[in-house]
This record gives sequence, C-alpha cells and structure tokens, in this order.
Amino acid sequence: MAARPFEGVRILDFTQVLAGPYASFQLALMGAEVIKVERREGEDARRTPLSREWAERGMASGWMAINGNKRSLTLDLQKKEAKEIIRRLAAEADVVMENFRPGVMDRLGLGYEALKAINPKLIYAAVSGFGHTGPDSPEAGYDGKIQAMSGIMSITGHEETGPVRAGFAVCDTLTGMTMAFGVASALFQRTHTGIGQFVDISMLDATLAFLAGPIADWTVAGHKQKQSGNQAVSRKPTANLFRAKDGWLLLAVNNDKQYDALMKALGLEHSFADPRFADWFLRVENEPALRALIEEKLAAATPTEWEDRLNAAGAPSAAIWRIEEVIEHRQVKARGLIQEVDSPWGKLRFAGSGVTLAHGTPRLDKLAPLLGADTDAILAQVGFGPAEIAALRDGGVV
Repeated sequence: MAARPFEGVRILDFTQVLAGPYASFQLALMGAEVIKVERREGEDARRTPLSREWAERGMASGWMAINGNKRSLTLDLQKKEAKEIIRRLAAEADVVMENFRPGVMDRLGLGYEALKAINPKLIYAAVSGFGHTGPDSPEAGYDGKIQAMSGIMSITGHEETGPVRAGFAVCDTLTGMTMAFGVASALFQRTHTGIGQFVDISMLDATLAFLAGPIADWTVAGHKQKQSGNQAVSRKPTANLFRAKDGWLLLAVNNDKQYDALMKALGLEHSFADPRFADWFLRVENEPALRALIEEKLAAATPTEWEDRLNAAGAPSAAIWRIEEVIEHRQVKARGLIQEVDSPWGKLRFAGSGVTLAHGTPRLDKLAPLLGADTDAILAQVGFGPAEIAALRDGGVV
C-alpha cells in the first residue's frame, strides 16, 4: 500500500470545536500524526446536547466526525510542567496548529516566536475569526457571525422571507479546508527552503476567498447581489427548484441543449414554437408561465422518478436527498465516501476525505480518541519515565 502524502509529519494540534479540528483531520486522513492537546476535562465539543448518551461518553457524534486518526493528550497549560511538555513536543514537531484568540498562546509563552526559537523549521498555523492583524483581530469569530458579515446571508434565502444561514457550519468548514491547504503549502515550501513560518488563517479571509464570483460581480460589473432563493447563479429560469408529485425537484438546466432535452422529456415540444420562450431573455421575462408548464408535467411523477428520467434524457436534475438517504446512494457507495471504523460500541460510519489519489488515498484508520487515551504514550515518546508521568498525574498537570 502506497504511503499517504503526509506520513512522517507530526502535528501538535491545540485546535478545538470545528474549523481547526476539521483542518487537522484532513491532514490526519492524509497520514499525518496528529497529537490533539486538550484541557484535562476535554473540549466542550465532546459533549454537545444532540445525544445525551454520546455526550456522557465525551464522544459527541459531530466531534468524532472530525477527530478520527488523532491521538489525545490532556494538559493543564497553566502549569509550568505542561509548558515544558509542549516545548519538548514542539522541538520534534513539524507543525503546530491552534485556534485561540490572537495573543493567547503568546501569553502562555507558547506562541510562534517562543516555539520557533526551539524549532526553526516549525510551521505554526493559527486560525481565528479575523486574523492576527487589523482592527478586528481581537474579536471572536463564529460561523453564524461570519456568514452574516461576509455577505453569504445577504444572497441566501428568499427576498420575501429574508436572509437564511446555510444548514451547516459552512464558514467553519471551508476555513478548515483553507487552513489545511495553507499548512500543506507551507510544508511543501519548506522542502525547498528548509524554513518554517507562521500561517495566519482568518475565517473572514477564507470565506471571502470562496465568494470570489459574487465579489467580482460587484467590483467588475457593478451588479448588486440579492437573495435569489433556489435559483442557480446562471439565473436561468430552468435552473431552480420545482414542485413535482409528493416533493421537490431541482433542475440544473443551463444551456440550449439541456433546455431542449428537458422540454422533450416532459412532452412539451410544442413550446418550441411559443414566442414567449424563444430565447433565454424571453424565458426569464416569462418565467411564471414557463414554470407553470413545467410543474404541470412534473406533477405526474415523484422527484426521484423524474431525476432518473431527466438525467437519462440529458436534462440535469436531482431530487432533494436527505442525509440518511444520500449516504446510501449508489455513487457514494461506489466511491467509498462513507468509511467504517471499529469502536467500543460497534462499527461506526463517518465521511472521509473528498480527495482520491492514485497513490496514497486518504483514509480513516481509527476512531477519534477517548479523552487522554494517548497521554502516557506521548509523554514516554518525549522522554518521561513512569515515575515522572505518575507525578505529573498527581500534580494535575495531565
């Protein structure tokens, strides 16, 4: 089996909640050794209120989803002995990742400059709401807050009912992927220069980078975005959500060839002679009439029936799949996107990486760790003997 891209890379991971852990998880799937440093009681995300059973185990489902393949070390970073442990680990690490507010790690004596003095090749990646420079740098960043101020919510939802946030923590997640890319870039650059560096990741920065299209629509074309419901960015009237029998169907019909295929599949060939629908400008102008024709035909079958029929005809479409349905989809299964791991509670399934490589494809090897599961082994790894480890436990350091 081919080695994965980051095998041999050691990451000291102080991140918690979502953006940072999602980043280190991507690198762990790619083979990196990730040592997750948690306070002695564990991070709050281990105990979300979704399920009392899993929260009491300190293994909330959302937490497990992004902490697989990692090792867990518990420390009280306020104690000088814990700081010495971190210094020993940092001396042998390739990467440090953290998501405290700017300045917190410096005050602990564990910031970039302090650790760089120990290990000049160290890559130190910090993720925060607004980065380590600028007037808003000290402010806390939360997914909903960034969705609101980045512009995402101003273009999401319906004008009639107002802005809507995405149904998952989109800013946290895309920031995590940006952080993983930033760390990977710094590691690659180090192969040429031999020099480590500080990687400054901001949730607002990352989100704006993903809004490249809407930003250019304004800065170049002077177009002010508005809430457009379920309509595609192409603004084609046949790239929208439509009612079908017992549900909804999303059409992604964006060009003339697809439009012709849609009309033929629906038995609406007669509409080709209708002057109201002669081109896209007229179809936009007469969108209510066109929608009425399409929905009248769609009412004859369910969304999933139409999905198969229209896709086969060359008119892209999809029913609205629930999470519990899509993970059983034939394509998802064929690609091995949901991976299974053993746990003390039986086999559990999680999403893996979105990357497939010809050599060294990312994979989920093991369940997210129980709190402190690897503390003794990690301490021994950096030279602590059994008596020293026992003393650290007695002193409340670990």
